[in-house]
Formats: sequence, structure tokens, C-alpha cells
Amino acid sequence: MSLRVALLALLAARPMTGFDAMRQFDASVDYLWHAPHTQIYPELRKLESAGLIEGEEVPRGEHARKRRYSITEAGREQLRAWVEDVEEPRRERDPQRLKAAYFEWASPEAARAQLEAHARFYEDALASYEKQREDILARRVPLLLARLERTPPGEQEAVVEFKAFAYSGLIARARAEVEWAQEGLRLLDRLHSGRSQEAAEQPGA
Repeated sequence: MSLRVALLALLAARPMTGFDAMRQFDASVDYLWHAPHTQIYPELRKLESAGLIEGEEVPRGEHARKRRYSITEAGREQLRAWVEDVEEPRRERDPQRLKAAYFEWASPEAARAQLEAHARFYEDALASYEKQREDILARRVPLLLARLERTPPGEQEAVVEFKAFAYSGLIARARAEVEWAQEGLRLLDRLHSGRSQEAAEQPGA
């Protein structure tokens, strides 16, 4: 369902081909909801069959054709209904915390490598989220500009601010993930240092 509404939201900005949708997905929605490219074309066909989008054949070069999709009013209504629906937060599967809960089974080196990888991932993500939020607020995102062209002037600030707000949540989460990994590294230092001291104090050590 989330991929469906993400595609509807993209097409609410402007008509797109499947290739355009994949490219825009990577540049915007993928920050919020990851989906492999192999899922996008089948979902577009499902949306068209359901009457939520409509496709038209347009030229691609001199001889080829491609299909360009536009959202229908039924698609807009489904997008509105999804946003209006209050979705209760759900408990998530968290493989990183699950593994951390059993780090006593791991060598200090393996546990450290896991936490360092976690920190690197979220440090990179944090930089991307901050850049995207900055571009949204500065109105430098092409898809956002296309959406604003279709939005009454009095509603444009809300479009920008709500999108920036979504990225503010990602930024806060990424910062928390980096700090959690760093806390784990400090814990490893403390525990491993204590074990090394005990080994050094053993007779014959």
C-alpha cells in the first residue's frame, strides 16, 4: 500500500513515464520509503488497471513509444483517503538491536565492526537527509517545484514545510542511530578494557 500511495503522490506532481517515476523515486520518495525498481513498473500497471492512474502512448525517439502516466481523480481520492486515515504506530523488527543484545557471543572486534558500520551508514544518511531538507526549504527540488506549480499560492508554504518536517524526523532518527552506535563503541571500550586488565592480573600472565 505504501508503494502505491508513494507513486500516486509522485504522479500528483506531474505526469511521468515509468522511467521518470523510477528516477524521481530515487531522488525523493526513496529517502522515506525504499522500494526496488523491479516493483515500480508492475505497481504502475496495477494502478492503471484499478483506474487510479491513466496511461497514454507518447513518442520515444523517432520510432519507439513509451507510456506516460497521469493520476486520475480516483487516484487523488485514494491518496487523500490514505493521508486522512490515522495509522497507529507499529512495533518493528530491529535486527541491529537484536544482535546487540547478544554481543557477549561476539568477539570485541566483530561487535566493533558491526557498530562502526552502523555509525557510517547513518552518518551518510544524515548528510543526505540534511541536504534534501535544505534543498526543500530553498525550493531547489525540481519535483517540488512541479508540485508547487499545481498548488494554489496560499497552500504552497504548507507543501514545503510538511516535506521539510518529514525530513526533520529522518534527521533526528539518524542522529540518534549514530549516537547509539557510538555509545556501543564506548561500552565495548569499557568492557574490553576491564577484561584486558583482569587478564593482565592473572598469575603467569
